[in-house]
Amino acid sequence: MVTIKRKKRFLFIVIGVLILVGSILFFCRFSSKYPIHKNITATVFWIGEPVGNGSSEDNTLSAWDDEWQKNYGGYDDYVNRNGYYPTGFIPKENSFYVDVPYNDFDDDGNRKANAYTVVPWSDEKIWGPEESMLKNRWVKIIKGDTICYGQNEDAGPYKYDDYAYVFGTQPPKNKEANNAGMDVSPALRDCLNFEGSNTDSNKVDWQFVNEKDVPEGPWKTIVTTSQINWK
Repeated sequence: MVTIKRKKRFLFIVIGVLILVGSILFFCRFSSKYPIHKNITATVFWIGEPVGNGSSEDNTLSAWDDEWQKNYGGYDDYVNRNGYYPTGFIPKENSFYVDVPYNDFDDDGNRKANAYTVVPWSDEKIWGPEESMLKNRWVKIIKGDTICYGQNEDAGPYKYDDYAYVFGTQPPKNKEANNAGMDVSPALRDCLNFEGSNTDSNKVDWQFVNEKDVPEGPWKTIVTTSQINWK
């Protein structure tokens, strides 16, 4: 009788352990769907930034919007600010924006062959031929004890197909600007309390997040919903 009780007790313990392990594996699987990128150098860019001012691109346009500055409402002046907005106007689109080095379209405007394989949320819907999987996606950014959120509105810095970093666990391929792996807008610069615009002290942790998981904050005052606008 004692032996039977011991066997039952052992069986319950084994079942409990299996349930616990299964729960841990389930949690890890879904919590790591969007990896956290740690200790990444982030530099500052802004809508309207010209080529040559520390920028390799003309930021009057973005990877997905040939009229980025116009649709934003004007030049996102990185010096003259009114809170999280540029002085002189209220933007039409979110002033909390970033870029990361992956574009799901190639230079000819065709969806990249690897997009449906590497983008974790590629299967969440049927994507239109002029609908980016990356544009407007939400990103959580952490610097020290500060957490801010923004929307992805461009591709870069310097690289445009670094999927092993953007969606995986590899470091950025880019070696320019202190190995920068993200650009952030002036609003995010101020929200995160950056020191200057292009220094290796501006290290962040960042992660893609689903829109439903974005808390209320200044980053939700104006939300960008526009899609591809190529001329």
